[in-house]
Amino acid sequence: MEEFRIKQAQSLLKDAAKFRTCNEKLKSPIEGIINVKVFEKVLNHLFEAEEFIYPSRPTHELNIETATLFIGKIIDARTEIDEILSDFGVIDKTDLEEDIKEYSKDLLILTTKKSFKKAIIKFGVDPQRIVVAGVPLDPEDMKLLNPKIPDSALVPVKKKIAHVKNDIERKMKQFKLKNIIVLVENDKAGEIVGNRAEMLYNAQTIIKENLKDITVAEFIEIVS
Repeated sequence: MEEFRIKQAQSLLKDAAKFRTCNEKLKSPIEGIINVKVFEKVLNHLFEAEEFIYPSRPTHELNIETATLFIGKIIDARTEIDEILSDFGVIDKTDLEEDIKEYSKDLLILTTKKSFKKAIIKFGVDPQRIVVAGVPLDPEDMKLLNPKIPDSALVPVKKKIAHVKNDIERKMKQFKLKNIIVLVENDKAGEIVGNRAEMLYNAQTIIKENLKDITVAEFIEIVS
């Protein structure tokens, strides 16, 4: 797990360097509302970063692995701070949207509800790169959701599944996408779609408790 965290933090550091420059100009703040949820996450990231301070005393020197983890926490906090700054007009929201577009340019996002798709689109993701699977990706998986479903009811389900699969394959080819992320909530339908997508497409499944409340920073972390 620690090795995975290090690789993840290294990836964040590498990508963060691409999309933020020292030429970014800060504007005067405008009226706005503090997103307390995001602010709490800033503090949590900084508290996690603080854990590197005491073990490194008295020199506070970090080796490459601990430095990567430490800076990863700072990057996480910075991303959340950028969201707050954009809410108050200090930086343009388009800056974050451009980052998201860059991060997600090689991805197809698969989710289970149209409302989830709307939540993703608001971050600036191209709607054409999102597929909504309102049904499982295999007829047999319907029986996991509803063991009593009659075989006759599976006929229209099979047609819907074929449509979803065709949509996935068409968009992967059309946009030359390399990977699929399944973004779902923690429920049975999401678990089933995620498991099947991993088998069919070697997809990566991300499960969130409430997709409607996902923040820009959380989404950037997912797609990066």
